[in-house]
Amino acid sequence: MAQAAPAPDRRPRAQTPPPDVFDERTHRIAKWAVPVVIGLVYGYWAAANRRGGGPVTGWNILFGFVTALVFVALYVAVRALAARLRREGHALLWSAFAGCAFGFLINQSGASVLYSAGVALVIAAGFFAVLFYRYYTHEDAEGRPVR
Repeated sequence: MAQAAPAPDRRPRAQTPPPDVFDERTHRIAKWAVPVVIGLVYGYWAAANRRGGGPVTGWNILFGFVTALVFVALYVAVRALAARLRREGHALLWSAFAGCAFGFLINQSGASVLYSAGVALVIAAGFFAVLFYRYYTHEDAEGRPVR
């Protein structure tokens, strides 16, 4: 004898936000630790590109730390400023930062300025497309994040 299959429950369920597993202290530490770690990796990468496989010198180490310091300062400034902008400006600011950062790394490897600028523009355009889509789909019409 044939029997009807049970129908799935189609009632909309209340969406609850995921639990925050970290306390406020952890978020406060991560707010500064993440840019510092990323900056140190970036500074090492820039120093290694500039060194080009040669010996590590004191000037090379100094260059890496100064690059890391500037990167962290710019990252924190962009993070603070971008939070106040609407989605277009937010995406444009972060994509300009990413394009300049990658362009600088490519330039340190000995590539020409035109090549570095071209790659930086391509990377910035890709970042802009992805970030604009993300901010566009996660904000309401007034630019407030949808929670």
